[in-house]
Amino acid sequence: MVGRRLVCASANPDKVREINEILASCGVVLEPRPPTIPDVEEDAATLEGNARLKAVAIAEATGAAALADDTGLEVNALGGAPGVRSARYAGEPSNSELNIAKLLADLNAAGAITPDQRRARFRTVVLIRWPDGSETIAEGTVAGVIATERQGEGGFGYDPVFAPDEGDGRTFAEMDPSEKHEISHRGRALRLLALELS
Repeated sequence: MVGRRLVCASANPDKVREINEILASCGVVLEPRPPTIPDVEEDAATLEGNARLKAVAIAEATGAAALADDTGLEVNALGGAPGVRSARYAGEPSNSELNIAKLLADLNAAGAITPDQRRARFRTVVLIRWPDGSETIAEGTVAGVIATERQGEGGFGYDPVFAPDEGDGRTFAEMDPSEKHEISHRGRALRLLALELS
């Protein structure tokens, strides 16, 4: 990776910060997405499809390799929802507070009360689109439980209600960033990606 120009396709500042924190430990530094590039409509049917839409748009606009990711929260009791619609679960524009409120309400409506009934997993697909049109793809997952209420002030998105199995009962929002990155879906996907590139 040394000497290669790699542009981050995401416009989400929380996600960009997290990607940079994870990849920095792998010796990779991303360039920020140019602010002149408009948002990419994420209307694909899969996480990989959305990551590809973003990466292709940034690669074509910059002439450089572009890294994009898409993440979905898949909840068993909701048939895998919100899934690919996770960021916009409560509608447009994306709003984490409303998404969490809808998720908790939908689980309650489904009668999912016990931890076994609130099983879920985060899944992240990371994709690099190279200038020659080739791609490098990696995926990471983490299983856990949806808490019955918000816990913690850190992280972003659904972090305050997702307690990973490999933790100690805390949600991602209650962990410091290094703890979260060690077991998170995004951390795993990006480390796999870095391994493939090395």
